[in-house]
Amino acid sequence: MKILISMLFLMVGYTAVAQLVLPLYPDTIPGSTVKLSKEDAPTLTLYLPIKEKATGTAVLVIPGGAYGFLAFEEEGIAIGKAFAEKGIAAFVLKYRLPKKETMRDKSYGPLMDAQQAMKVIRSNAVNWNVNPAKVGVIGYSAGGHLASTLGTHFTKSYIPNKDNIGLRPDFMILVYPVISMDDQLTHMGSKINLLGIEPSKEKVDLFSNELQVTKETPPTYLTHCGDDQVVDVNNSIVFYQALQKNGVDAELHLFPKGNHGFTQRLPVSEWLDPMLGFLKREGFYK
Repeated sequence: MKILISMLFLMVGYTAVAQLVLPLYPDTIPGSTVKLSKEDAPTLTLYLPIKEKATGTAVLVIPGGAYGFLAFEEEGIAIGKAFAEKGIAAFVLKYRLPKKETMRDKSYGPLMDAQQAMKVIRSNAVNWNVNPAKVGVIGYSAGGHLASTLGTHFTKSYIPNKDNIGLRPDFMILVYPVISMDDQLTHMGSKINLLGIEPSKEKVDLFSNELQVTKETPPTYLTHCGDDQVVDVNNSIVFYQALQKNGVDAELHLFPKGNHGFTQRLPVSEWLDPMLGFLKREGFYK
């Protein structure tokens, strides 16, 4: 896998932002019970900054879609390109949607893919001009839930990881995220798609990420709108409160209006510059 990635990387060179689409797994896909079609197989799309711009910082980009589809263009590709233009290597994740027909336990499929993506990025850090200590994650909506799951469940590897590569993101950026699986807060479509109709209390608590924050949770930037009609703004608020309680650096940017998906309707600089400011203050970006 490393040799293949190296060859592909050298082929595109550094003359422009490089785009590569790589299979996320070299062979067996953990947790799958069937052979996946090309359309359903998880991938990682790379946007690598030109050498002169590269800062060593990297971000795993996780699109939303209520765990029922992927908003891959607007919350994936567009985000990856924007970060790469600022010298941040971006890796857009096409993760498996949770399906009981194709997975042993559908609730863990997306997390496996997110952990595998972190492993692949850090394993190939030298090839991709990435500092393995500056690899974070950004997630949107249900992708924000997956990103926050990655950032709160990193002590257990749900994938083969014989080299014990670190799965903890160094920072998190969560944009109008689903955080909780509690009925009073959650986006019900995301909850049902991930956990099923009647999940156990243990499973609900496990994937309610406001309950999983510790002092080891990565520094986090959150943004949301008060009039979000899809994902309750209190998802971001309760996660921020949990971070504060545990002494984790956190920024929370709330706006009175804008509804769900508000960053998609803004000029890039209006949503990206505050994120870069956060990364600078935390020492992840120059």
